[in-house]
Amino acid sequence: MVKKKPVKTADKTERLSNISSWHWPANGKVVRMYNNGNGLNKGIDIRGKLGEPVSAAATGEVVYAGSELAGYGKLIIMKHNNSYLSAYAHNKELLVREGDSVKAGQKIAEIGSTGTTEPKLHFEIRHNGKPVDPMRFLPER
Repeated sequence: MVKKKPVKTADKTERLSNISSWHWPANGKVVRMYNNGNGLNKGIDIRGKLGEPVSAAATGEVVYAGSELAGYGKLIIMKHNNSYLSAYAHNKELLVREGDSVKAGQKIAEIGSTGTTEPKLHFEIRHNGKPVDPMRFLPER
């Protein structure tokens, strides 16, 4: 009798559960770090100039594109798998719509100042709905 090796079959969610290809969503300097304590900042703020590109940090699907969430201005939320979401806030222009499939690095918006006093991108990563420090996922630069 020949012993067969078990065949590993991973669905898309399992393959992406540890997304190894996160990209910076904007080129500017990080001006405010993640702080889930008293100074509550659920992501990072990246300085930019009005109209500079905002790119998808990882491949995924746009699940929200609008301005109905208070404090975020024009906002895009992307679902990357069953565990991870990313959010891109304060945009000047949204270049994608709900339901769009987006590749990592694709331009999805332009830096703006909606819902804030200066041009910047507020970027969040959420794992199972809870904010996590994006700096743990983004490559060094």
